[in-house]
Amino acid sequence: MRVLTDLEPKNVFSFFEDICSIPHPSYKEEKISNYLVEFAKARGLEHYQDELHNVIIIKEASEGYEDVEPIILQGHMDMVCEKAPDCDKDMDEEGLDLLIDGDFISAKGTTLGGDDGIAVAYALAILDDDSLSHPRLEFVCTVCEEVGMEGATGIDVSMLKGKKLLNMDSEEEGVMLASCAGGCRADVKLPVERETVSGTKLTVSLSGLTGGHSGSEIDKGRGNANTLMSRLLRDASAPVAIASIDGGRKDNAIPRECTAQIIVAPDEAAAVKASIEQAAAEIAQEFKASDPDLKLTVSEETDCSESAISAKDSARVIALIEALPNGIIRMSREIDKLVETSLNLGVLKSDDAAVTLRYAVRSSVGVAKKSLKNQLVCIAGAFAAEVTFEGDYPAWEYKKDSKLREDMVRIFEEMYGKKPTVEAIHAGVECGLLSGKIEGLDCISMGPDMYDIHTTEERLSISSAKRSYEYILRVIACK
Repeated sequence: MRVLTDLEPKNVFSFFEDICSIPHPSYKEEKISNYLVEFAKARGLEHYQDELHNVIIIKEASEGYEDVEPIILQGHMDMVCEKAPDCDKDMDEEGLDLLIDGDFISAKGTTLGGDDGIAVAYALAILDDDSLSHPRLEFVCTVCEEVGMEGATGIDVSMLKGKKLLNMDSEEEGVMLASCAGGCRADVKLPVERETVSGTKLTVSLSGLTGGHSGSEIDKGRGNANTLMSRLLRDASAPVAIASIDGGRKDNAIPRECTAQIIVAPDEAAAVKASIEQAAAEIAQEFKASDPDLKLTVSEETDCSESAISAKDSARVIALIEALPNGIIRMSREIDKLVETSLNLGVLKSDDAAVTLRYAVRSSVGVAKKSLKNQLVCIAGAFAAEVTFEGDYPAWEYKKDSKLREDMVRIFEEMYGKKPTVEAIHAGVECGLLSGKIEGLDCISMGPDMYDIHTTEERLSISSAKRSYEYILRVIACK
C-alpha cells in the first residue's frame, strides 16, 4: 500500500516512495540503477549507464532556453543501511516501511535513505515534467557515495556540457554548501593468535548510543560504542581473552552498538563483571548529555571452552584501539566552529586471524589528511598491524567568484525574504571529485531539512522538501 500518495508535491513523493521500495545499499545499486534507466527509456531521454551502475540522464532545453547554459543536477543512489536491534528486515532484499508522523517521513526500524533518495526524487520529478522551463538538464546519479564516493571517482562525464552543478545532498534548508572536506577509508588490521580457552564467558554489550553522521555530527561529542568498549575491557579487573568483538556497520556512521565476548577465569568472573559495570557507570555519567540512553548488558555462561584470542593478543587489541586517535583532531583556524580534521572508528570486527578497525578519515586540508594517515601507519606499526587506505577523495575548495552561488542567494532572498547561509562543512560531498573532472565547474550543494541521517531515527521534513523543490525549480528556470 502506498503511504505518501497525499503528500505534495505529488510527483516528488511518488518517485521517493518508488525509490524507498527498491533496496539500494552501497555496492548493491543495480536494481535502483536499472529503475533509473527504465525511467529514461520510457521518456525517450538520452541516458548512460556504466559498469559501476552510475547513471546519467539528459533532457534538452525547453523552448526559449536553448541558449541558456546547461545545469547539472547531482545526487547519489545508495543509502546507509542501519536498523534497530529488533528489526529483522533484510535491507539488501527488502524495501522500506515508510511512516508519516506530522511533518516527518521516517522508516520503521531502519534508516530512511532521504540521504540521498530525495535528490533522486527531485531530479526524476523535474525530468518527468514537460511543463517546466529549463536549460539543458544533465542528471548525474552516482553509486557508492556512502562508502568513499567510488561512483564519482569512476564515472565518465565527458558527454556533459554543463559547467554549473547543483548537488542535492545536503540536509539543512536555507544552508548552501560551498566547500567540504576530503577523506578516505582506513583499515587497520591486527593479526592475532587464537587458542582454546576454558572458563566463564561474559557477553558484554553496549547499546542505545545516539550515533550519527561521522562528518556533520562528529563535533557533537557523542560516544563511539567501539572505543567505549575498549575502555570497558581495559578497565576489567583481570586479564581477558576476547572470543569476539564487533561493533558498527559503516565507517561514516558513529557506531551505536558494540558487543564483545570475553573468557575469564571462573574465580575472576564476578570481579571482572563488577569492574566493567563500574566503568560503564562512569562512561554513562561522562556522556549523559549526548547519549542519555546508553545501556550496558553483561550475560554470563559458565564452564565454557572455545576459541579465543590469546590473553596477550587480547591486551594488544585493547591497547591498539586505545592508542589510535578517534574524533576531532583539529578545528579550522580559518572558519569559526568548522572541524578541520577528524576520524571515526565506524566498524570494529574480529575473525579467526585478525581484528580489523575501519575508520573514516576527513580533512579540509590536504596536508593535514596526509599527516593523520601517517600517524595511523606509525601507531599501527608499533603494534605490528597493517594499514590500508581506500576511496581517497579530494576536498572541495571554496570558489571566490561563483555566478551560481550569486544567483541562488538572490533567488532564495526573493522567495523567502532572507538571505541563506553559505558555509563549508566537514562531511564529504561529490563536488570535489566532479570539479576535478570538469574544468571550471561551479558547484553548490543544498537540500531540505533532514535529521539524524545514517541512524534509525532519520526523518525528512515534508514541508521543507516541498519548499526546497519549489526553490530548485526557480533556480533551473533562471536565465
